[in-house]
Amino acid sequence: MPVGLLTLAGIERAARAQLPAEIWDFIEGGSEAERTLTGNREMFGRHALRPRTLVDVSACSTAVRLLGSDLQLPVGIAPMAYHRLVDPDGETATARAAGRTGALLVAGIFASRTLESIAAAATGPLWLQLYWLRRRDALAALIERAEAAGFTALMLTVDAPRIGRRLRDLRNGFAVPPQIRAVNLDPELMAASHRAGAGSSGIADHALEQFDPTLTWADLAWLRERTRLPLVLKGVLTAEDARLAAEHGVDAVVVSNHGGRQLDGALPALAALPEVASALPPEVPALLDGGVRTGTDIAVALALGARAVLVGRPVLWGLATGGEDGVARVLGLLRDELEHTLALLGRPTPAALDRSALAPWPV
Repeated sequence: MPVGLLTLAGIERAARAQLPAEIWDFIEGGSEAERTLTGNREMFGRHALRPRTLVDVSACSTAVRLLGSDLQLPVGIAPMAYHRLVDPDGETATARAAGRTGALLVAGIFASRTLESIAAAATGPLWLQLYWLRRRDALAALIERAEAAGFTALMLTVDAPRIGRRLRDLRNGFAVPPQIRAVNLDPELMAASHRAGAGSSGIADHALEQFDPTLTWADLAWLRERTRLPLVLKGVLTAEDARLAAEHGVDAVVVSNHGGRQLDGALPALAALPEVASALPPEVPALLDGGVRTGTDIAVALALGARAVLVGRPVLWGLATGGEDGVARVLGLLRDELEHTLALLGRPTPAALDRSALAPWPV
């Protein structure tokens, strides 16, 4: 492995050097002034570790159990659209890498490979992410296909009644290239995503046209009637919404601000995690999405109440630089760094992590 690729930061630099600028901006950009995007990373630096000594760490494990599935590391690949923007194999390469490393894969509704081909490539747990579309028949068809293909949970993104003002995309007039498609949905439903002019974004125009902003808690009943799969809500940042999620029978929540791509100035995900996790009953796990870049970051999130974390942009960096092997490298680095951190913390398993492992970073 090249020395520069010993960390996710090195893989990031390699990906940026080879991707077209407009693709890089689409992947990396946040909304407005990108305060929340920056805050997601900065919050991890506010925590110091409190290592315990004289603990037997000869056998450390990073394995966890999540919604009935065993993971070799407490990491899931966050739902992201259009993996073929950075690699011809797209989501099928990502699925194979997740299986090799024992990670969860959450396939996005706007995947550029079919649900069936992603499932055929997967050898580990596989969930499907949904946006609430105006076309409920399209949602129902996706759910039916996901169940038939062997997906084991649904993740509904709830923080996007409209798309945030992603200024990089607007400046670039970004639209999805015609050769890259969200192949699991009708072309007419996705047409707006392929059109953009100066000062506009095909992603934002498509969302305005197709996302249903009338979604409320009451609508979850419609989803429940159409599937027996566990339901995960992604985009919860408050204790109030965490309690409502539990009251409505949700099986897990993801503490997330959409990677800083929606409401700029929203709480960094790690800052919101303790109140959300504390508001949930023990049987409803919290996951964290946003800013995870090292195994130590994972340990901090688990100590603050997360059962697992989701990782987004770094997976696309790995896919861009090495395809399936690049994604496996990203996930393998996170696994090895987490195992190393657990050993030096004197906390040999994820279950041994709690808030006593942390202290505020001294100022």
